[in-house]
Amino acid sequence: MEYTAAQSGFRQQHNMRLRNSSMDGSDGSQLFDDTSATGPGAQGVYRNQQAGPQAAGGLPGQSLLSDPMSNLAMAYGSSLASQGREMVDKNLDRFIPVSKLKYYFAVDTVYVGKKLGILVFPYMHENWEVSYQQDIPVAPRFDVNAPDLYIPTMGFITYILVAGLALGTQNRFSPELLGVQASSALVWLIMEVLAVLLSLYLVTVNTDLTTIDLLAFSGYKYVGMILGVVAGLLFGKLAYYLSLLWCCAAIFVFMIRTLRLKLLSEAAAEGKLVRGARNQLRMYLTMSIAAAQPVFMYWLTYHLVR
Repeated sequence: MEYTAAQSGFRQQHNMRLRNSSMDGSDGSQLFDDTSATGPGAQGVYRNQQAGPQAAGGLPGQSLLSDPMSNLAMAYGSSLASQGREMVDKNLDRFIPVSKLKYYFAVDTVYVGKKLGILVFPYMHENWEVSYQQDIPVAPRFDVNAPDLYIPTMGFITYILVAGLALGTQNRFSPELLGVQASSALVWLIMEVLAVLLSLYLVTVNTDLTTIDLLAFSGYKYVGMILGVVAGLLFGKLAYYLSLLWCCAAIFVFMIRTLRLKLLSEAAAEGKLVRGARNQLRMYLTMSIAAAQPVFMYWLTYHLVR
């Protein structure tokens, strides 16, 4: 009996210890937090903790732009880019005068119509002098005697198209043959301009003619070449020869009356007697340049009409 009472008292003490230990563990030694009973307030705190670093630091790009070192690097890069662009424009203008090219393309419809009329009928035109304004030649749209590059450029392109049409009517068209036609015409034009420049250097002519002026004057012959080939395609070979002969005579007169004011002396330009060996060389050079135009016109078109 005594053993049984002692045993029951020991069990009661052991149960009391287990209860106390479970209560203490629930207060201070719990392994995991119970989040099932958390409300909206706890979730808001958790979200604020996650958004806190981003709200404090801002976006990465904003911090980069607000950095003084990055602003300095951007300013330095933009200055380098502007300097490089100025250097490219300066070197490009040295070899290709872009500002001067704008002058040669300053044309309008009235100028083109009058210029084409002079190229085909130069016999009725009287005043061949180029107008100046404060020692600067006026734009071609204000002076029909001023040289331009619009008509030579369009004439060259139209000549290639007409040549392709002529080859197609003869069943001889091919892209390779059309490319040879275009490249040969361009090479002959460049060789002509180089030959004129060399002649001016050898004769020591002091003139205001530039390389672009010579290119413009040499390109006017494409107008007569186009008329000759079109006449040959429409009316036969006889029409080709007659129209080409007329255009050759017209371009010869046009070149003589235009270049004599540029190459000959003032006395020769006024119609006085040309004297002196140098003036005779200039006269021969002017006639040679004018006479070369019909030769090139025939050489570049005779095989297109059969």
